[in-house]
Amino acid sequence: MSQVDFHQITTYLQALQKNICKGLEDFDGEQSFEFDRWDKDGETGLNGFGVSAVIKEGAVFEKGGVNFSCVEGAKLPGSASAHRGEIANKPFKAAGVSLVLHPRNPYMPTTHANVRFFSAGEENPTWWFGGGYDLTPYYGFDEDCQHWHSTAKKACEPFGEGVYDRYKKWCDDYFYLKHRDEQRGVGGVFFDDLNEWGFDKSFDFMKAIGDSFLDAYLPIAEKRKNHPYGERERNFQVQRRGRYVEFNLVYDRGTLFGLQSGGRTEAILMSMPPLVSWDYCAQYPKGSEEARLTDYFLKPKDWV
Repeated sequence: MSQVDFHQITTYLQALQKNICKGLEDFDGEQSFEFDRWDKDGETGLNGFGVSAVIKEGAVFEKGGVNFSCVEGAKLPGSASAHRGEIANKPFKAAGVSLVLHPRNPYMPTTHANVRFFSAGEENPTWWFGGGYDLTPYYGFDEDCQHWHSTAKKACEPFGEGVYDRYKKWCDDYFYLKHRDEQRGVGGVFFDDLNEWGFDKSFDFMKAIGDSFLDAYLPIAEKRKNHPYGERERNFQVQRRGRYVEFNLVYDRGTLFGLQSGGRTEAILMSMPPLVSWDYCAQYPKGSEEARLTDYFLKPKDWV
């Protein structure tokens, strides 16, 4: 097994951020990402830097962010060590790319993706990879879900039988709002604590997930970006975005890690949608497109 190469990881992640931003800029066709570098000098317990890339008021994307960060600190936050008691309070390194895209058209789904690496301890450190991507439609289409999951499965296949099935189920279990008894979206893949394959294979898997994201998302976005919609669909989209906010602020490990570790708040909360509402006890007619989202699409199922 080869040794952990943190520089190799950060080099890949920075290139991934640039490649994804370029692909999304070309797709939007109107707005470009604004890149904002930030540095941590130890005042909040962190050292390192990051680059936030944000696109706003585009032809397709109402708001989107693709963030890179590379930090180290003296004490691993509780969100990262809660199920790993042996590394609590140890110094750590972390690097990752995280993105969220909020399209303007309600028929085009919101999406989230991230790939990341953690290392805790100085001598014989404990390390692992994590990440994945998931899809959150407002108006669902079977063919979109099938394409999304087929792409994820294809990315997983070189790494062994059952890898996609395992990480697909983990995604369904993770992106679940307990207080709503409801999935956040139609899933995808989610993995964490990955180190049993050794560094090279684990790193290759993280790269396979990161590199397949645009192939998974852009064909769906192309189909839906010009779908006709009106005030009803827009209101439903804004209302359903509330579920996204609830998950990110209550359950999401990445959000909790960033806030607990003293990360840059603006970068951490860039995942929040630009417009959102909470309608009291919102209900939709049985059989309507709106009701079908929760009655059919937000029920975990085998899409491929």
